[in-house]
Amino acid sequence: MQAQSYLLIVFAGIIIGFLIFDLGFLNRQSHKIEFKPALLQSIFWIAVALIFGLLILRFMDQTLAAEFFSAYVTEKMLSVDNLFVMMLIFSYFGLEEKYHHKALFWGIMGAIIFRGIFISAGSFIVGQFHWVLYIFGAILIYTAFKILKDKKEEHIDFSRNKVIRLARKYLPFTASHHGGKFFFREKGKFFFTSLFLVVLLVEATDIIFAVDSIPAVFAISQNLFIVFTSNIFAIMGLRALFFLIENVLHQFHHLQKGLSFILFFIGAKMLSGIFGLHISSLISFGIIMLALALSIILSVVFPKKI
Repeated sequence: MQAQSYLLIVFAGIIIGFLIFDLGFLNRQSHKIEFKPALLQSIFWIAVALIFGLLILRFMDQTLAAEFFSAYVTEKMLSVDNLFVMMLIFSYFGLEEKYHHKALFWGIMGAIIFRGIFISAGSFIVGQFHWVLYIFGAILIYTAFKILKDKKEEHIDFSRNKVIRLARKYLPFTASHHGGKFFFREKGKFFFTSLFLVVLLVEATDIIFAVDSIPAVFAISQNLFIVFTSNIFAIMGLRALFFLIENVLHQFHHLQKGLSFILFFIGAKMLSGIFGLHISSLISFGIIMLALALSIILSVVFPKKI
């Protein structure tokens, strides 16, 4: 328990420190994030998560370390679908590239808060009603088939989105980004900008995706420390991943099938508990990593036809 407390302090220091450094130094001015900085940040967050997992292995135990890496990889793969939707949101609102970072930064700040709330609530529910895990397993199997069947749409009609309609109904909005501000006052009247609406929609999108990702992580581990840290580390690398997605990730078109298999496997593993079957965390981690590796290799060997 003492080791977990120390690691939690390290985790909090990394997250808070980088958020302050990011907003106060790296990105004080709105600007387009180029490929190289995005790549370096992606490598940085993957390296930090890897080191943190090794610290769990060194000071806690190998089962928890395996659960951390499994949860991290699963959440990271689930983030890809989330990023595609964010790209469509930015395109729909015609958001200039120099404001993408700001929208993602505050979107992720909100995501950390909401994930913390959802994970805490999920941990309490699972602790009180263990059978809820079987419901999570069923949800994951359903999601696996849904992901396998779904195709990425190039255009989504956000004009019918309930979040946008409610926001525009009750809040005064302007169509402009107004220099990257979220709100401003003009002639004694208070207005929200379209950038604020973008962040609002990004937050709503993350909440919807959390319906899939939170059960997936709880199906891997019921340790609150593991669930929370793996989830937040994956989210923190989301922005850098966004700026790479158009350049790199579209080439790995079989990732969707790999993710579908992983969710099906995790869901089936949870439901197998009904029959007294148990698959160790180390074996689960090996299967998840194998699925990820195969989906990347198959994407390279059999590239998508243009």
